Amino acid sequence: MLGHVLIMSTEIHSTAIIDPKALLGEDVRIGPYCVVGEHVVLGDRVELKSHVVVEGRTVIGSDTVIYPFASIGHAPQDLKFHGENSELVIGHHNTVREHCTMNPGTEAGVMKTTVGNHGLFMMSTHVAHDCVIGDHVIMANNATLGGHVHVGDHVLIGGLAAVHQFIRIGSFAVIGGMSGVESDVIPYGRVKGERAFLAGLNIVGLERNGFDKDAIRSLQRAFNELFGEEGTMDQRIDMVANDFSSADAVMQIIEFARNKGRFPLCAPAKKSA
Repeated sequence: MLGHVLIMSTEIHSTAIIDPKALLGEDVRIGPYCVVGEHVVLGDRVELKSHVVVEGRTVIGSDTVIYPFASIGHAPQDLKFHGENSELVIGHHNTVREHCTMNPGTEAGVMKTTVGNHGLFMMSTHVAHDCVIGDHVIMANNATLGGHVHVGDHVLIGGLAAVHQFIRIGSFAVIGGMSGVESDVIPYGRVKGERAFLAGLNIVGLERNGFDKDAIRSLQRAFNELFGEEGTMDQRIDMVANDFSSADAVMQIIEFARNKGRFPLCAPAKKSA
């Protein structure tokens, strides 16, 4: 007869396979047919619903809940990976839904994939090797991140969206469903389209997160100036920095734009002639 085994205040179903070297916090709950590997660390009150596999050098923060058939910490999907002792570190209060996959880092990256706190990773989402994910991030069903992607705080990535390797997505940005993101997305940006273009600012997200009307107006004016037709992009960046030096949110965009990555900034679609 199948039942449960209690180890101190931790509850482990009798069908679960837990390596004796794994480190489990207090009040951890591990459901039927889960597998937890040798180097795994589960924080306090982590819950693995059922059929969850956690492997590799993976740390999962407190109060995180992982749903059935998620695969967490297995080897990256990268042909350059040769078994190096890389890590996956997941923060606290995350919800990881069915069939989600998260991979550790690689020697070609920073040897670590990092996921922040209070995130929601819906069904069949994928976080690839060496990604850095901020706090309060939502990835909707089937959204996918390539390797080395950086995602800021409070970002929403729509269903079936795909983000190219090494892309940066700034805080409070929103990515439309089914979008292919091939350029860096500024903080507070809103992108959409089969090949994503910058469609404006994430006004709804700003309002929901308590930005006042003056801050939103400043962001809108700065956005219009930054992506206007006068001068080069570098010249417009300097102009906006000068004109909005006291606007903290605008200066976050300027810092992001000046800290150039491998790809250009995602820009508005070109107007038809």
